[in-house]
Amino acid sequence: MGSCFTIEPDVDFDGPVDFDHFHILRAIGKGAFGKVCIVKKKDTKEMYAMKYMNKVQIIKKHAVDNVFREVEILCQLEHPFLVNLWFTFQDQEDIFMVLDLMLGGDISYHLEKQGRFTLARVRLYVAELSLALEYLREHLVIHRDVKPANMLLDSGGHVHLTDFNVACIVRPGVAITSVTGTKPYMAPEVLNSHNSTGYSYAVDWWGLGVSVYEMLRGQAVFHRPAHDERRDCVQHSTHAAVCLS
Repeated sequence: MGSCFTIEPDVDFDGPVDFDHFHILRAIGKGAFGKVCIVKKKDTKEMYAMKYMNKVQIIKKHAVDNVFREVEILCQLEHPFLVNLWFTFQDQEDIFMVLDLMLGGDISYHLEKQGRFTLARVRLYVAELSLALEYLREHLVIHRDVKPANMLLDSGGHVHLTDFNVACIVRPGVAITSVTGTKPYMAPEVLNSHNSTGYSYAVDWWGLGVSVYEMLRGQAVFHRPAHDERRDCVQHSTHAAVCLS
């Protein structure tokens, strides 16, 4: 009787990191353009989350600028309360992002299950997220989509801000005016940015404040009207490059 076995490809661990540097363990979810898997790096045995992003889907959804912007921003950042990017590479079909592994679920999930959090728990999350937002400001980054669904918990119960898909870098002399984010968590100056001279870092603190209310009360401050069939998460494509000009 024959036996089945897998031949491991020769991997150059001193060269650029690519797909062959990882063991794929299991899928843990789906992203906007593909799946997310738990992986183990073969040489270090470190565990990560690997996000697959299909190039065809990225182009179909007109998200090329967003993906490039997210990678550009995350390559400049590393903080205990962010979901950090460690490696990125591509093949003919996909772009891959290897990120911190968060196994505790997102805050939105826990709110649905528990209804509301204790004051002590919320204080911890506020402290950790405040450090993350201050770090982003120091690096001239506005997240623009701070909300419970973008707050992930690690195995120790600490919170990390994720999803920089609509984040931007503040450029001197360039006004930020794009209407971007998730509507129930968007600051007034974002929603009214077409009538203003733009907005800045304060919009992230608004998103945090609205999220804190939801954690304490178990319900959102603002709700989308039932007749509004537009997507909650919006970005005006005509302004997509304003932050990178």
